[in-house]
Amino acid sequence: MYANDCFALMGSMGWMGWLMPLSVMLLLGLGIAALVKYLFTSRRSREDRS
Repeated sequence: MYANDCFALMGSMGWMGWLMPLSVMLLLGLGIAALVKYLFTSRRSREDRS
């Protein structure tokens, strides 16, 4: 039920209604990918030093 209301609101806003959620999901995905990459590279560099 919530998804139907959300899609109706997005449809009524035009292209901005679709662009904003997609851009938020893209930025969130990039942030998670950067965090995962940072965690794995920092772990490897610590192992190399010791």
